[in-house]
Amino acid sequence: MRESQFEELLTGEFGSVMAGHLRGSHVLSGRGVAAGRTVDEALADGLPPRAVWDQLCEDFQVPPERYWGVDAPSRR
Repeated sequence: MRESQFEELLTGEFGSVMAGHLRGSHVLSGRGVAAGRTVDEALADGLPPRAVWDQLCEDFQVPPERYWGVDAPSRR
């Protein structure tokens, strides 16, 4: 996952305002490599965006079917 895709997923799941807030204030939990850092800190430290995204999804209990974004509704 590239950081640009991470940004798209973050904004798609949480909205642009909340995504910006989460980046700088939410401290990732768990035991993963990103734990104990904010999203911005983890990415700045060179952690893979996928690892950061996975931990963020776990922290906010994002359903697995939305890990890769919300599908656009089909047009009829």
